[in-house]
Amino acid sequence: MTATGVPPVELVAPDVHAHVLAEAERIRGLGEAAERWARDEVNQPRIDDWLEAMGVTNPRWKQGEAPPAMAQVWTMYGLGGRPPADDPLHGMMQVLTEAGFTAVLGTNCEQEYHRPLRVGERVRVTTALESVVGPKATGMGVGYFVTSRNTWYVGEGPGAEVVATMLFRVLKFVPKGAAG
Repeated sequence: MTATGVPPVELVAPDVHAHVLAEAERIRGLGEAAERWARDEVNQPRIDDWLEAMGVTNPRWKQGEAPPAMAQVWTMYGLGGRPPADDPLHGMMQVLTEAGFTAVLGTNCEQEYHRPLRVGERVRVTTALESVVGPKATGMGVGYFVTSRNTWYVGEGPGAEVVATMLFRVLKFVPKGAAG
């Protein structure tokens, strides 16, 4: 039950809820998808720019290693970048947008770093849909919590090494007071 005494699934039309969950299962079934390689190898000039922007002065990062927190930097889309068609997070977000859940709020991000990247390495990332939970009535409105998992690798095939992972959770919702 929600705080208003309404069962959560009654917050959303049954056919909409069934569609959202069916699409979530279909997308989850894709597993790791949307593989993309960094545009550039890990390089000292970009490390230096990041260090300056973040105010980090540790001399360790001037000696051929990138701070682990930079893992995502290497595989960002860039200004004109677009996610690939098979991107699970963006696919699920589109399903929810089309179902009327038009607002989004980042809720949390959990990162794990296995080791720093080294200058000259080229990293790649995959994305998987971890879970879709809801509907939930929140202070923002009714919606679904969508969690994706990004995994960063160095290398390919069975010998690829995981260097970082990230669980990223957002709330995709209908704002309170919006016509439904």
